Amino acid sequence: MAASAHQETNTLEAWQHGGKWFSYEGHAIFSRMAGQGEPLVLLHGFPTASWDWSRLWPMLAREHQVLTLDMLGFGFSDKPPQYTYSIEDQADLIQGWVEGLGLSRVHLLGHDYGTTVVQELLAREQEGELPFAIASVCLLNGGLFPEVHQPLFIQKILRSRLGGLIGRGLSRPAFERSFRRLFGSRNPPDRQDMDDFWHLLNYNNGRAVLHRLIQFMEERRCHRNRWVGALQNAEQPMRLISGGADPVSGVAMAQRYRELIPKADVVTLRHVGHYPHFEQPWDVYTAYRSFRKGEGNL
Repeated sequence: MAASAHQETNTLEAWQHGGKWFSYEGHAIFSRMAGQGEPLVLLHGFPTASWDWSRLWPMLAREHQVLTLDMLGFGFSDKPPQYTYSIEDQADLIQGWVEGLGLSRVHLLGHDYGTTVVQELLAREQEGELPFAIASVCLLNGGLFPEVHQPLFIQKILRSRLGGLIGRGLSRPAFERSFRRLFGSRNPPDRQDMDDFWHLLNYNNGRAVLHRLIQFMEERRCHRNRWVGALQNAEQPMRLISGGADPVSGVAMAQRYRELIPKADVVTLRHVGHYPHFEQPWDVYTAYRSFRKGEGNL
């Protein structure tokens, strides 16, 4: 199964061909499923897509039923230009998808933007508004605490009144300069990786909605108490796997997590940047596997 899963995920084209689409509010959503075992839902970050999980995917599929999708506005999913994108709406998408699959209990693994969706789902569960149980939560680098988040310059200007023009006019060299800053020095993306990330960003005219998607940073500020409270009140097992070389949500975010989360379980990966699952998938898999086995902090 592992060899087959690897063959299905070793190129972006194969990743797309191995997926299925379903409809959400009249929009096409790209999704993938593989493996057997307890359901594990993977939630990707901004501005990328489920492809981020491709290197970790065959490892996880050995032991879990893994499920992922491109959230609305990302990757191979539809990117309606006038849509009001929000974390709550993305959580509605995930909730409806999981419920539609008939799953009563899932594990969650989120990165970046996806960690915020996880926080919203946790809050709903604690309020008795979620139709399924969250069995465990694992988080990769993300803006869990907006007060210590350090956005890149491109992210700041995308949020401005000129964001629409900036997004549509974003060039490949400008994107690449900013994006490469997120990675640790030992595992930078190669030329094929950058081709893939750029293709996903542009698919379905994606640059035209970047300024709409990035408003999640303001949502994090407005809903901070709700979403931080969801982490603080979580009763299920929870671990943060943090790339320590991440300039956006690395060391300071992990330290804040230790300060605010009871019995904080944090694994720090040295020399790894904002995309640990893409940079060092084996280390992330090892940390996740030990978490699921209840081995505690590494």
